[in-house]
Amino acid sequence: MTRPKTQQRYGDLKPMKVALSENIRKASVIDLNRALADTIVLRDLYKKHHWQVTGPTFRELHLLFDEHQAQQGELIDEIAERIMQLGGVSIAMGADAAEESEIPRPPRDREAPVAKFDRLLLAHEIVLSFARQAARRGSEQGDDGANDLFVSDLIRLNEKQAWFVTEHLTNMKTE
Repeated sequence: MTRPKTQQRYGDLKPMKVALSENIRKASVIDLNRALADTIVLRDLYKKHHWQVTGPTFRELHLLFDEHQAQQGELIDEIAERIMQLGGVSIAMGADAAEESEIPRPPRDREAPVAKFDRLLLAHEIVLSFARQAARRGSEQGDDGANDLFVSDLIRLNEKQAWFVTEHLTNMKTE
């Protein structure tokens, strides 16, 4: 069986008439793929916790984790589409995301609720720290679209979700 030829190699850009140089587009694609990897891993972390939640707040947390997972899923699509708009190739597989992301891999075990929240907050902090740096780079290079995605979508969503997680964790640690 012969395999089809690759249409576009990962890391290569195809020409796009978007009034940005190839160097700027390439730099943005690199940042966007890292953000995409982190977002995929965070989405999957929320789904893991959704499936493995236990305790007296089971229903509330089950729904919260599922809602956050769905929101991260929508963000994944936005990031991947921006990469494609710039002429790049977006990562798409979990193994590639895990390899690219700085978010630590969780254990396969079911963790205690406080450990779940601590893990989620660390993941959000990693996402936010990188997104702020990437937003600044996008702004400095004149890629307003990437900058806007980082600020308006990635940072705002992750700040909001980190707030929700923090408030749940605060209640758990004071009980």
